Amino acid sequence: MQFQTPFQTHAGGPDAPVIETDAVIIGAGPVGLFQVFELGLLEVKAHVIDSLAYPGGQPIELYPDKPIYDIPAVPVCTGLELTESLLKQIEPFGATFHLGQTVTVVHKREDGRFDVETDKGTRFITKTIFIAAGVGAFEPRTLKVDGLDKFTGTQLHYRVKNPADFAGKNLLIVGGGDSALDWTLNFTSEGPNKAESVILMHRRDGFKAAPASVAKMRELCDAYEMQFMVGQVTDFEEKDGKLAAVKVTGGDGVTRVVPLDVLLVFFGLSPKLGPIADWGLDIERKQLVVDTEKFSTSVPGIFAVGDINTYPGKKKLILSGFHECALAAFGAMPFINPDKKVHLQYTTTSPKLHKVLGVESPVFD
Repeated sequence: MQFQTPFQTHAGGPDAPVIETDAVIIGAGPVGLFQVFELGLLEVKAHVIDSLAYPGGQPIELYPDKPIYDIPAVPVCTGLELTESLLKQIEPFGATFHLGQTVTVVHKREDGRFDVETDKGTRFITKTIFIAAGVGAFEPRTLKVDGLDKFTGTQLHYRVKNPADFAGKNLLIVGGGDSALDWTLNFTSEGPNKAESVILMHRRDGFKAAPASVAKMRELCDAYEMQFMVGQVTDFEEKDGKLAAVKVTGGDGVTRVVPLDVLLVFFGLSPKLGPIADWGLDIERKQLVVDTEKFSTSVPGIFAVGDINTYPGKKKLILSGFHECALAAFGAMPFINPDKKVHLQYTTTSPKLHKVLGVESPVFD
């Protein structure tokens, strides 16, 4: 993944010295990136760790080209564009990224700080930790057909990284949620990514997707631009080492052979907390329990923002995560600098924040 906006990375490793810092952010998705910004306004530099090889999290990994419409003041942007904008926004704060690494150890020290270590051996001593790991180490739910997994990454895909790879191909898309419908409409639309043919298959004639998308899909079927079928993949056919077709068993019990070039499966994500489950934090349904004053977990000094947390009334929206970042940053200051009195300032009028951001203070008449 190439970004127009550069970001500072650090390879680390077991032979590198221990990094002492005020804040470690686990997760480089949109919420983790905005946590860098909110801490930066309080003059706190952060180290960011993510298991992916690039920042952006779920929007970059699962739908880099899918439009997002609910970012305040941004009518529409893709997951890639959102990530690039956030990276540009946090440039003044000099965050260091440790990518392609998973945090395996979190241990509270006697002095109140935390030891943090990754699977690559990078070690930190930090005053605070911000967990912004989305749904955890998310993994796509897979299609359970014996032997089919050998085509994963070649003809069987659970995410779309580059839509151009599927242009001109005969596609079978499996699923009934927003991702399945969105990519179905994407690949049937006129443009450089248009597929040769598209068949959407779901186990029933009902969808957990936006009604407008379902209506558009049915219009395309009526116009013979694509097909929809009810059924489940039960077997496959192979020719010359390649996936040639799948066998689909319908609700009528009849099994049909469906030829294809590429099989796209969108069954959603299976959240896996991974090592986070062993850090002694209160967990409810694979999510971290937090308060709504400062988004602290059950361990003082460890905060959780974004989809990884839960509290009464929680809504899993990017904009909700942004709000949580602001309160978490202020909540962390007693741990980072207990002797400093922190006041709320506004980026519009504060000369101090203008200096932090590296911009000139405006002159008002």
